Amino acid sequence: MDFRELRFARAMEFTIHEINNRTDLLPDITLGYQIYDSCSAVPMAIKVAFQFANGLVPIFNYVNSCSKSVAAAVPALVGESASTPSISMARILGLFGIPQVSNYATCACLSDKRQFPAFFRTVPSDEHQAAALARMVKFFGWTWIGAVRSDSDYGNNGMAAFLKTAQEEGICVEYSEAYYRTQPRSKLERVANVIRKSTARVIVAFLASGDMKFLLEELARQPPPPLQWIGSETWIIETEFLRYNMCAGAIGFGIPRSVIPGLPEFLLDLSPEQALQSPLLMEFWERSFSCSLKGRTGSSEFLRECDGSEDIRALQNPYTDTSQLRVTNMVYKATYAIAHAIHGVICSGTQLYLPLQILNRLKRVNFTTKNGYQVSFDSNGDPVAVYELINWQFKKDGALNFVPVGYYDSSKPRGQEFRMNSAISWTEVQYNTLRLVPVSVCSESCPPGTRKAVQKGRPVCCYDCIPCAEGEISNKTGCLWPNTKRDSCLPKSIEFLSWDDTLGIILTVFSVTGAFIAVCVTAVFYKHRASPIVRANNSELSFLLLFSLTLCFLCSLTFIGRPSEWSCMLRHTVFGITFVLCISCVLGKTIVVLMAFRATLPGSNVMKWFGLPQQRLSVLAFTLIQVIICVLWLTISPPFPFKNVKHYKDKIILECGLGSDVGFWAVLGYIGFLAVLCFILAFLARKLPDNFNEAKFITFSMLIFCAVWITFIPAYVSSPGKFTVAVEIFAILASSFGLIICIFAPKCFIIVFRPEQNTKKHLMGKVPSKAL
Repeated sequence: MDFRELRFARAMEFTIHEINNRTDLLPDITLGYQIYDSCSAVPMAIKVAFQFANGLVPIFNYVNSCSKSVAAAVPALVGESASTPSISMARILGLFGIPQVSNYATCACLSDKRQFPAFFRTVPSDEHQAAALARMVKFFGWTWIGAVRSDSDYGNNGMAAFLKTAQEEGICVEYSEAYYRTQPRSKLERVANVIRKSTARVIVAFLASGDMKFLLEELARQPPPPLQWIGSETWIIETEFLRYNMCAGAIGFGIPRSVIPGLPEFLLDLSPEQALQSPLLMEFWERSFSCSLKGRTGSSEFLRECDGSEDIRALQNPYTDTSQLRVTNMVYKATYAIAHAIHGVICSGTQLYLPLQILNRLKRVNFTTKNGYQVSFDSNGDPVAVYELINWQFKKDGALNFVPVGYYDSSKPRGQEFRMNSAISWTEVQYNTLRLVPVSVCSESCPPGTRKAVQKGRPVCCYDCIPCAEGEISNKTGCLWPNTKRDSCLPKSIEFLSWDDTLGIILTVFSVTGAFIAVCVTAVFYKHRASPIVRANNSELSFLLLFSLTLCFLCSLTFIGRPSEWSCMLRHTVFGITFVLCISCVLGKTIVVLMAFRATLPGSNVMKWFGLPQQRLSVLAFTLIQVIICVLWLTISPPFPFKNVKHYKDKIILECGLGSDVGFWAVLGYIGFLAVLCFILAFLARKLPDNFNEAKFITFSMLIFCAVWITFIPAYVSSPGKFTVAVEIFAILASSFGLIICIFAPKCFIIVFRPEQNTKKHLMGKVPSKAL
């Protein structure tokens, strides 16, 4: 006989008496009851459910306002305590709309209203407990655990919910075993041996109290190493288990402790005469005192007859122990919930109290019990989940005791469900729970300078520690790099082609020098603008070419300095446009040379098709195409500054990302196309008769230009860090110097040092040149 279940039954009896004595609840109505013992067996529970559904037992008696006695089939019931019998009963009762309010069936499956439309409960669903247990395990840093469950609906569903949350929290499970008390002893011994041999020092036990009792008795035969027990609500609050010191430090969520005024006195107010009136009470009395009651009918297993000296107050068993009224309060609340539902039906004016009417009223009950507890149900028939966090701690006398160290309330906002006692902090809880089990991990944390390598075929919590790869540390960040031991980080240096860098200074000097030379040549040409050598081959294009060369030299300066959003966009677009302007002028001069000599042929009027307006228009058209390419590039995917942390392990390179590779290579490709075209035309005109054939110098300049930019491509791609920018600047300066030297140096030499050759006759080849 389960004395604790008897206490639950008598608590319902006490509650009904209390309700019948009230005038504000069910006035002029007397509630009746009948108690059945299902023996926690599914067949017996199903039998009782069918009896209730068929109305075979008249147990609801009352007197209405007309003082007429009426008997009716059961309109509601309290129970069952266990999940598996409750599931069987709820399936049957739900078909008839008979409400069932359980005080202790916690299986999350019972929240499914499609399967169990008439089921309610005053105890929280295991869905809340399982999630709370997993987060608690994670909080304490236990990542390597064992799991044991009852092989029942309660244990299987509860453990499944726990393991799902545990996996999400990164907790690994070494083993997960199931056991039920009716299974062979060999199964129990196997589960106990798995626990003893386990390397996990934390074990989560989602066990019914009966199964836990068998397991602890088996483990006590050969105690395992110290374990940290994590308990479910069924056994973590079971006073009978406090005698097992192996569970010291156990922690888990239990139903809150409560006080029910008058109940302890009611339970102890039991005489032998009263016990004879109920088979359950008679069995309790005889088993408690090991004697046979006088006046009983039938035989008894006890030979000694009770003599009347038995004192129920001297008993110490689960029936008389009212120090931990936890589940008992759930019975108290369940009985009151049904009473309030019936009261609601009465207030609606209905004379016939059908189960379906009570069922609908139960969905809307919301009241506070006499001992101060709120009672209501959500759409699934579940109450608000409220738990105490229980820790098994030693008292001063060396005995174990339940110590509440916190609370869980699912009605609170997410992240605020836990509320810790002000008298006991988490640190103290951690000390008490870790006193026996300091740590439970599959692999120790890797020391500095090493990293985790998961062991093949094992959970992710099991790993080897291997040295960090080059350029990595155990806890790396983006702007740091490891020291030689790879256990700490050092700041990375920032690198870019700066103005005060030696290479930057050299390139700046060459850039400014080139621009200065271009300005000087412009000044010389302007001073001698009326001379034949300047006027030959379109002086206007020469001045425009000198202007573009000046810009080419100066645009290289935009590549020096810390990259910014504007400088990144400016450097490539200005370079592309100025170089196209420069090559367009050279191309125009080349075409003029070809056209000029064709115009000397008899009957040729080709120059009228490429006069000054056409030359200006060609330069503008060629340049406008490049402008369009650059505008599209900047619009679609412009260059941008970024930090390159991959090329060097100890440096961060500040660079300008191209944004669009297609845009960049389109700019370079268009410049290359014009340069090749110019080179071909100049090469064709190199042997035309003239003492000063400019086509020869254009050919050499284009040859240098093409050679520089062809070698630029592999050098640009392979150059690291700031040297990438330096290569691009070098290509700009080299090609610019090649143009200004090849095209303008010979002319300047004649203007300054050979003025006698600066005549039209000499240029036309009519005066033979003299040897120097």
